[in-house]
Amino acid sequence: MEGFADALLLRAGYNAALVGVGAALLGFAAGASGSFMFLRKRALVSDAVAHATLPGVGLAFIAMVMLGGDGRWLPGLLAGSALSAWVGLLVVEWITRRTRLPEDTAIGAVLSVFFGIGIVLLTVIQSMSSGRQAGLEDFLLGATAGMLYQDAVVIAAGGTLAVLATWILRRPMTLVAFDAEYAAASGYDVRRIDLAMMGLVLAVTVIGLKIVGLILIVAMLIIPPVTARFWTDRSDRLIWVAGASGGLAGYFGAAISASAPALPTGPIIVLVAAALFIVSLFLAPVRGVLAALLRHRRFQHRVHLRQGLLALARGDRILEPYTIRVLQAEGLARADGVATEAGRARAARIARDERRWAVAREVHQDSGLTGRYDGLTPIEQVFTPDEIAEFDRRLGGPTPVGGA
Repeated sequence: MEGFADALLLRAGYNAALVGVGAALLGFAAGASGSFMFLRKRALVSDAVAHATLPGVGLAFIAMVMLGGDGRWLPGLLAGSALSAWVGLLVVEWITRRTRLPEDTAIGAVLSVFFGIGIVLLTVIQSMSSGRQAGLEDFLLGATAGMLYQDAVVIAAGGTLAVLATWILRRPMTLVAFDAEYAAASGYDVRRIDLAMMGLVLAVTVIGLKIVGLILIVAMLIIPPVTARFWTDRSDRLIWVAGASGGLAGYFGAAISASAPALPTGPIIVLVAAALFIVSLFLAPVRGVLAALLRHRRFQHRVHLRQGLLALARGDRILEPYTIRVLQAEGLARADGVATEAGRARAARIARDERRWAVAREVHQDSGLTGRYDGLTPIEQVFTPDEIAEFDRRLGGPTPVGGA
């Protein structure tokens, strides 16, 4: 526990602090940049992008070795992965536009073919004299032990640019994500905006290869936006909430890994992101499971309260035990289902409002207005006091206007 606290406070050593900051920056960039792919319902494109980076890594290594280098220069490897991933994106886009195949089929084809080519290239590299210690397999699952200051600078600079571009393009990307046809009619080039979304995902994927690897970076692009969706309905806020979720996952995951060196950093970061998702799934105040259960419970309470009061107004015997408990808790009935004085008065008001709604439907004959009646909405929230007084007059005499 002490080691974890030291890692959180950046006191676990220079490399651990570097990894923690780099992972937090990467998580923030991934969460923010992946938001619009999630809203566009194209999250699997990030999977194709990630797997399409592997051939580029292998080809870049071979090219640098042929030019006289050792092949492990990180900017060169990242440039190769970016070029390969962009080719993969263009292939997916071409297949979708030029054939009748759906996008998920194109993604599956590109993902598997590019990943297969990448594995073959890695096998070839391992047979090279300079490739046996290349460490390119770290690009699959990530490796942070040898992370340098220059690597952190690349992640920080690339992540900042990706988040900045996401914020600048948020309006057209929001429009395309929710209504691409309207965006096209408004003069936006939907294809270019889609390519911009995918380009942001590509950028984050490339800079994240060093920490979480090409397989797990997909989770960092998808899980934080999904987590953020439980907390907000606004797209501009979603960017920041998703970024914060990804940043927390990166920072805490790196801290856990630093306090337990036997645990790999990339998978731990993804598991922390998954934990944040599960917490949000159950505890988010509006869209969470617990909030939904509470709303259902309150709705059930209101329904049984109304049905019980109508039964009391008709003089019927209440047989449902739960209804009796609801009325008893409100002080409207005894344990045997007999109405109290307050219960009889409340039942009379409920019955009166039922008659008022019947008159309202005859007077207005407007489904847009009277259609709002669900048996639970008080009539005072729909009609004015003068209108309610008119309903009472038609019922045969004035009745004081009061809430049910």
